[in-house]
Amino acid sequence: MSANHGHGGDRATLDPPENHHDDGVPHVSAKEYLTGFVLSVILTAIPFWLVMDGVIADSTIAGIVLLAFAAVQVVVHMIYFLHMNAKSEGGWNLFALIFTLVLVVIVLAGSLWVMHHMNTNMMPGTHDMDEMLQNLQ
Repeated sequence: MSANHGHGGDRATLDPPENHHDDGVPHVSAKEYLTGFVLSVILTAIPFWLVMDGVIADSTIAGIVLLAFAAVQVVVHMIYFLHMNAKSEGGWNLFALIFTLVLVVIVLAGSLWVMHHMNTNMMPGTHDMDEMLQNLQ
C-alpha cells in the first residue's frame, strides 16, 4: 500500500509552497488593502462634501457626478477587495461581471421606461386636476 492511500500522488502536499505560483488564490499585501481603503474613503468623502456644501447647484449635474463617483468606487472595490481582473479564474470573472452589468442596465432602463410611461399615461395633468376639483365643489 502506498503512502498516499490511493489518492493518485497528491503533488500539492509534496511540493513546497514556493513552487505554487498560480494556485488561483489571490496573493495580496496589506499595502494593496490599504490603497483600496484610502481610495474608498476619498471616493466617499468627495461626493459627501459636494452634496453637503452645495458645490454643484444643478441637481441633474450633481446626480451625474455622484453616479460617476459611485461607479469608480465600485471598480475600486472589485479590484482591491474582490481581486477581480481579466486573468482571475481564466477570465470567467470578467465575463460574469460584464453579463451582470448588461442585465442591470436592461432592468434599470426597462424600469425607468415603464415608470415614465405609466406617469405619462395614467397620472392626471394639471388641467384634469383643476376640472376634478371644480366638480367636487
